Amino acid sequence: MAFHPPFPLAVALRESLRGGYSLKKFRDDTIAAVTVSLVALPLAMALAIAVGLPPQHGIYTAIVAGILTPLLGGSAMQVSGPTAAFVVIVAPIVAEHGLRGLIITQIMAGIMLVLLAWAKLGRFITVVPYPVTTGFTAGIAVVLATLSLNDILGLGIDHLSGSFVHKLVLLAQHLPQIRWQEAAIGLVSLLVMFTGRRIISGFPSAILGVAAGTALALLLSHFGIEVATIGSRFSYDTPQGLIGHGIPPYAPVLHGFGGDGLFAWPDVKELQLLLMPAAVIAALAALESLLSASVADGLSRTKHHPNAELGAIGIANIFSGLASGIPATGAIARTTTNIKSGARTPLASMMHAALILAYVLALAPLISYLPMASLAALLMLTAYNMSHYRQFYRILRIAPRHDIIVLLVCFGLTVFIDMVAGVAIGMLLAAVLFIQRISAMTEIHVEEGGHSRHLALPENVMITHISGPLFFATVERVLDRTSFLRSRIDTLILDLQQVPLIDMSGLVAMKQLLTSDTLARKTVYLCAKPDLLAKLTLKLADVPHPNIHLVNSVETAITAATAPAA
Repeated sequence: MAFHPPFPLAVALRESLRGGYSLKKFRDDTIAAVTVSLVALPLAMALAIAVGLPPQHGIYTAIVAGILTPLLGGSAMQVSGPTAAFVVIVAPIVAEHGLRGLIITQIMAGIMLVLLAWAKLGRFITVVPYPVTTGFTAGIAVVLATLSLNDILGLGIDHLSGSFVHKLVLLAQHLPQIRWQEAAIGLVSLLVMFTGRRIISGFPSAILGVAAGTALALLLSHFGIEVATIGSRFSYDTPQGLIGHGIPPYAPVLHGFGGDGLFAWPDVKELQLLLMPAAVIAALAALESLLSASVADGLSRTKHHPNAELGAIGIANIFSGLASGIPATGAIARTTTNIKSGARTPLASMMHAALILAYVLALAPLISYLPMASLAALLMLTAYNMSHYRQFYRILRIAPRHDIIVLLVCFGLTVFIDMVAGVAIGMLLAAVLFIQRISAMTEIHVEEGGHSRHLALPENVMITHISGPLFFATVERVLDRTSFLRSRIDTLILDLQQVPLIDMSGLVAMKQLLTSDTLARKTVYLCAKPDLLAKLTLKLADVPHPNIHLVNSVETAITAATAPAA
């Protein structure tokens, strides 16, 4: 019996290879893979350190997710791995529940993503207002930049945690402890990162910055000046029972649940406790992956398959968790680098992950010389790139007031509380303000005898034209019964032909109006389009009111209202 997955697998890979795979494509993919891998390796380590874990956990994510997502996914050019957006979510999980809690959370999030793909919800994930995405990414950028100051300046704060204000207070208290050598490495790295494109056109400035900072660190060490590096900060246990420094030169190992330790089966209490963080990670992974895939489509003129990509990133997160990695999603910056470096197929993304694995196996001792200040500078560059400060300023300058309110609320809550509050309240506020704007579009215009564009309209006939949606936010104002009180009016024509939609609240309010004492002794004509007329017919089927008539035009209603009595 053939296996049929709940969502399409390997769509992008199959489509890319359908016309064959030439030597030129392989060469282009290889060049792109080398470029992206050199950017992704230090960034993966920096992100793991930022969430409070040793650097290898970020590397494991870059390898596992970097291979599985392009292999199974629906975007030809997307590069997946750890991203800065997760730092503000993952760091509190690690601080409170440790690596085990993160592993369980990540696997649960992966399962949720697979279920979203199975439910074919991929195309709905990115329906998020622009001010919300801009607000929370800018907020994350501010938090990430703040975290990076600790290592850029060499302040030596062991745990930079707590609220944003608490972090600022800690940084201010430790400012007298700045280590000039760390600050020099960090500033040189930043300077080269921000000006590197002018030095070597087309070459990623992040690589140049890390290389410049490492060269300065080696020079200072040569003269006996101590510098914090990956090797001096982190250690691991070797199979021989010794202590190694830096990152372990081993491939990631997939674990199964059972026994004791990190991969002991979680109990119900753990699952309940980590359910909400898992849902947040799943939502952010879905949103960022599909947004990144859309960016890739625009740059490479391809078309991604959202459900395939969603399912692939879910599977990647499950296996990344089993490999002791951190959450993964589509990475916009690395995806852009991949495309601009000439990638042709998903194999470029897979090769970048394979190259990272090769670096770990062959160059782990050299990687241990990377200075912490340079990795922190790389985080600062990432924060700068994801801040979207130009878009932020543009919204403040030209956007309607309600969009500005949503932007600032989402930004402020992300910075001072957390991203969950920022996105949730930002979405709610955006929805409320949108409903308010839509309800303002519904208008009422009244015509009476002697004041009408219908010349034949008698004095005892009134036409009420309603245009715009008739739903829960407008019925109270539009169907106010006092507006229909006219002592000399005995015939009312309700024109609903310009009502594009009516919800259940509108139908109920319409029925209550028509059966009220206000219209008890009046003849009423309801004019609407066929679909709306059908809904009104069903709703009014049990109304014992012989003076209510449903017609399809105002002209028909006027003709009937002015016809002489039989």
